[in-house]
Amino acid sequence: MPEIEQSRVAGLEEVHFQTVRSKKMAIFNTSSTELKHLFIAWVAISYAFAIMLAWMELDNIRPTSSQIFGTFITDLFIISLVTVGISFIFHEMGHKFVAQQYGAWAEFRMSFGMLLLAIYMAWQIGILFAAPGAVQIFGPHITKKQYGKIAASGPVMNLFLAFAFMPLLMDTGFLYDIGRLGVIINLLLAGFNMLPISVLDGRKVLAWSPIAYIGLFMTIIVVGMFFVAKLI
Repeated sequence: MPEIEQSRVAGLEEVHFQTVRSKKMAIFNTSSTELKHLFIAWVAISYAFAIMLAWMELDNIRPTSSQIFGTFITDLFIISLVTVGISFIFHEMGHKFVAQQYGAWAEFRMSFGMLLLAIYMAWQIGILFAAPGAVQIFGPHITKKQYGKIAASGPVMNLFLAFAFMPLLMDTGFLYDIGRLGVIINLLLAGFNMLPISVLDGRKVLAWSPIAYIGLFMTIIVVGMFFVAKLI
């Protein structure tokens, strides 16, 4: 009896998947609401990170209101937009893209309160505590394996981005700063999200496949140990 039931579930999942494909579902669907949420989250999390960088520039002295709203933070903000901001967006879009390939509805929704908290904490204590939002997924026929792959896609995207930023390390000045932060941020994001706790991606990947979890996590750790130690 359990085997028959499992077969029926598998059959329904296959029908659902083929139905989505037969309707020629776009490879990447979005909406004006999602784009608005992504833009606000991108700017806010980048600004919070720029404030944290300002602390470092000032030798761990809290920046004044005139500094975080003036030209002092401009360069730091630009660096943040193309490092932590892009890293965050690509992480979330990795989840979204894979989820949509399995026929699920998937869109990012920001958490406005958490974005404000991130900016406030960065200004007051120089620590970035970021939970800017998440990709919300609805797919009643998605399997545990598919959920695991959806979860893994975020850290994998950050790992790819870390390698994409590495060529900038051969440059100097502004581009080197972008490359350095891009590598460090993406490896840290990938490693942190692979922790098998709470709502982090690692918990879903581990539930799907311990082998896949160990393989991906160890890859991130090895690459991180080699590069981050040299760049910090």
